Amino acid sequence: MSIAGGYYKAVERAHEAGCDCVQVFTKNNNQWRAKELTDEDASRFQQALAESGVSHPIAHDSYLINLASPDEALWQKSVEAFRVELCRADKLGIPYVVMHPGAFTTSSEQEGIDRIIRALDTIHTQTPGIHTRALLENTAGQGSNLGWRFEHLAAIIAGVKHGRRLGVCIDTCHTFAAGYPLGTRKQYDSTINELDRTVGLERVKAFHLNDSKQPLGSRVDRHEHIGRGHLGLEPFRHLLNDPRFREVPMYLETAKEQEDGEEMDVVNLRVLRGLIKKPKTRKAAGARRR
Repeated sequence: MSIAGGYYKAVERAHEAGCDCVQVFTKNNNQWRAKELTDEDASRFQQALAESGVSHPIAHDSYLINLASPDEALWQKSVEAFRVELCRADKLGIPYVVMHPGAFTTSSEQEGIDRIIRALDTIHTQTPGIHTRALLENTAGQGSNLGWRFEHLAAIIAGVKHGRRLGVCIDTCHTFAAGYPLGTRKQYDSTINELDRTVGLERVKAFHLNDSKQPLGSRVDRHEHIGRGHLGLEPFRHLLNDPRFREVPMYLETAKEQEDGEEMDVVNLRVLRGLIKKPKTRKAAGARRR
């Protein structure tokens, strides 16, 4: 949600759309510099959460950050920028910052992963008292972006000295575009089992729910409204009714558009909620347990 007008405004917008949780940027995501984050900003944000009932706030890091960059100047700038992101989120009381692992550009996949590990170790050393943790987001694998294989995420987590300070955020569009099928129940189970085997489901702290404009394995990151892309509705039905993820918050990242005067966030939420199976009720209040 947009933070225009104040962080608390993002919470109000989420509440108006019928959201249970909210994702924000802690600053302009296309600029390196950030306005000062005041105590009042943090207080009003927390007050808005408490009054609205919106919970599980998370932040997303700037799109400019590239912790895998072989360019030393950009890498140093990215390390400092992500440190600031963690500190700002911590001040706001946000437990997680979602981050794209980075792109290795002119180097190699392994060199890029090594740079990310080094960057996170540096940041963790500089932020010993910070409670906010980073969530590595899986990517579609466009260009030289890392994180499109679950093994990339696992290698980063295994490589850092303080792996307990890392979790993952799984994006449905990115997963599909990277080549992991989700359509049938068998395909969904296979992909989730692969995630469990490589990363561990206990590391999954958030989901981004997006359909895909591009087909399976396209390696192209283009989000579509729920049920209107190549994913269709079944993958979301599987995920929303998976008891393993019942307590994991899920966030829309679809385009801010309107259809027939209605915000698409509202439309997408209605579609998603319609996929959730209602729990079976008891036939009789005094039924015996077998």
